[in-house]
Amino acid sequence: MAKLLLFIALFVVPCLVSATRMVKNPLVVQGQVYCDHCRAGFETPKTRNMAGAKVKVVCSNRKTGDVVYEKEGHTDSTGQYKIAVSEDHLDEICDAVLVKSSQPECAEMSSGRERARVVLTNFNGISSNTRFANAMGFMANKAEAGCAEVMKVYQEEDD
Repeated sequence: MAKLLLFIALFVVPCLVSATRMVKNPLVVQGQVYCDHCRAGFETPKTRNMAGAKVKVVCSNRKTGDVVYEKEGHTDSTGQYKIAVSEDHLDEICDAVLVKSSQPECAEMSSGRERARVVLTNFNGISSNTRFANAMGFMANKAEAGCAEVMKVYQEEDD
């Protein structure tokens, strides 16, 4: 019985403690969510940040693809979100992901803008604990008035 307790104390407990991979100072995933009023698929002068949108951080096992971590958050009044992550995810693939729009008239996720890759480890040379995610967006149900003029700026002219 004593040998079993010694084994547990020396090998099992340290393995369990290191498996949680808690970090001294939490990493913070920071980004913004917007509504694309012109349905352009990217930000334009008519784009507006979205308050109250639901987002989450999802980390998956690099080999199996199984989700091993999820944490939800919401955007503030300026459309910005900050999600604290207290674990290191060195060997995992992590993304900030759109979950739900706060605006029924702007609820369609913009293809290619529904997730943003983030690196959630302290073992990568980045000195800051803040990890900035690319902006993610929803598209309005219908293009707003004046969008045709806005989109002309982005079109190439053939000479």
